[in-house]
Amino acid sequence: MATATSWTDVYAILKAYPTVVRVNQDEGCFDASDNKVEVDQDNIDAARIELDKKKYQIQRTGKQDPEFLGTPTTDTIYFSVQEQLDMQYWDSVNGTTTWKDHVAAVKAKYPKPS
Repeated sequence: MATATSWTDVYAILKAYPTVVRVNQDEGCFDASDNKVEVDQDNIDAARIELDKKKYQIQRTGKQDPEFLGTPTTDTIYFSVQEQLDMQYWDSVNGTTTWKDHVAAVKAKYPKPS
C-alpha cells in the first residue's frame, strides 16, 4: 500500500484514482463513502509523470489549466509566436541573439522532466 509522502503524491493519487476524495498519510486513501481504496505505487508514479509533463507546459507557456490552478509561472516563459518571429527577424537584421537567449533562459529555468 502506497502512502502519500508529499503534496505531489496526493495530486498523483487523485489523478490515478478518481474515486479517491481523501488522502491521509497515516490512514490511507478513501472514497466519498469513506471506504478505504487500495492504491498501487506504480499507478501513482505513472500519474506523477503525466502531471509533471503538464506542469512543465504550464511553466513554459504561462497558460493555466483547470487541473493546475495556481501553478506558479514567472516572467521566464515563452513569448508568443508572433513575438518570437519578430525577435528572429530583428536578430537576423542586427546580428544579435535575442531570440536564442530567450529560448535558452526558458529551457534553463524549466528543464524537461525525465
